[in-house]
Amino acid sequence: MSEPLDPECLPIRSTLDIVTARHAARALCERLGFGKADQTRLATAVSELARNVIQYAGEGSCLIEDVSDARARRIRVLIQDQGPGIPNLDLALTDGYSTSGGLGAGLPGTRRLTDEFQIESMPGSTRVTIALVKPR
Repeated sequence: MSEPLDPECLPIRSTLDIVTARHAARALCERLGFGKADQTRLATAVSELARNVIQYAGEGSCLIEDVSDARARRIRVLIQDQGPGIPNLDLALTDGYSTSGGLGAGLPGTRRLTDEFQIESMPGSTRVTIALVKPR
């Protein structure tokens, strides 16, 4: 078993950074032997979360890590910002709810796309942690 790869922390400040984060997530998936469908799932989730950072907070960061162990290949992504926070997480995680006039599929869709999903939000700090996990 190879050593986990060093984490990659990327700034999220523009739509170009969304593309960079998406590509970095997909590339790590590929390096760890995840299939094309998993690569697409993670890239889509990272895109959605990074887009939320730009739209609601203006800027933030995306940490992509290989946290694999002897039992499983695992990619963890932490996307965080210092924006206004999400006033009602339960509502924000409901399909169809949107504060921006969109489809309201972002956070609920991201939760469905990933194997692990955790969100913490308050004024000045939102942190979303997602992961893909495959047994060895």
